[in-house]
Amino acid sequence: MEYKDYYAILGVPKNADEKTIKSAYRKLARAHHPDVNPDKPEAEQRFKEINEAYAVLSDEEKRKMYDRFGAEWEDYQRAGFGPNDAPHRSRPGGMGGGTRTMTPEEFQEVFGRGFGRRAPGGFSASFGDSGGFSDFFEAMFGGGMAGGAAGARTSIRPRKGRDVDAPIEVSLEEAFSGGVRALEWEGGRRIEVTVPRGVRTGSRVRVSGQGEPGANGGQAGDLYLNVTVAPHPHFKREGDDLRVTVPVDLYSAVLGGEVRVPTMERSVLLTVPAGTQNGRSIRLRGLGMPNLRNPEQRGDLYAVVDVQIPTAIGDEQRRLFEELRALSAK
Repeated sequence: MEYKDYYAILGVPKNADEKTIKSAYRKLARAHHPDVNPDKPEAEQRFKEINEAYAVLSDEEKRKMYDRFGAEWEDYQRAGFGPNDAPHRSRPGGMGGGTRTMTPEEFQEVFGRGFGRRAPGGFSASFGDSGGFSDFFEAMFGGGMAGGAAGARTSIRPRKGRDVDAPIEVSLEEAFSGGVRALEWEGGRRIEVTVPRGVRTGSRVRVSGQGEPGANGGQAGDLYLNVTVAPHPHFKREGDDLRVTVPVDLYSAVLGGEVRVPTMERSVLLTVPAGTQNGRSIRLRGLGMPNLRNPEQRGDLYAVVDVQIPTAIGDEQRRLFEELRALSAK
């Protein structure tokens, strides 16, 4: 299995905390999103690697397994090991000789891919890319071997399916309103997932029972959607707040007036105070994005004033402006 350094992919040190990892992921996801790089076919592969790395490093349990077992962490997980476990084998000299901890390298050497050897009693095993030592380990030690004088078979314990991570991009409108999105999954299977209101880039949405099928009657794993909210042509999101640029004519900026401001639901009328400067932000309370934990609570909308200077004026307008300039100079 090819080893991927997830820390290097995200550009963070191995002791990076959750906040650092999330910040690096958001920055890279925005920079390498395929929609932002339509002329760079390699961006899609890079985007997938970034999501894969984040899916592991943002999950405490998966990160521990990755740090412990490296590229083979999923195989060890499927074999039933935890981040603090290590495989064991009998010491030479019989079954009663005790045990010692086996290193991951030794375990890979004995049970790894490409292994093929004949064991005592004529049993042989060979593993290629389509299999893995976890299947062999389950067969040998998971209760699936025949035993006893009567040849009785012990029962195989149900095993939960593996959780699966997948990237999903939603529009700002979907993040605002929430709703149901239909996805086509592996093998042409179609599932419907609910996009929660207020979801953000970096959010991880759990879809119960839509991961890999369980083994031996075990329940299916879960699907985790790693969310990216696409950039919007008009609104800029800052947490639960939004910013939007609003053109204001010169006369309204100087004398005061009213302008229409777009929101995520409808346009509203904003009163512009006299003497409003270009670039000023005017807050409209409660017209921002829903809060993910409490959707009834919303952020604010900031209307950023963009004063429009006339580019063509008539003779009478020029005369009046010159009079104003002369008055201001006194």
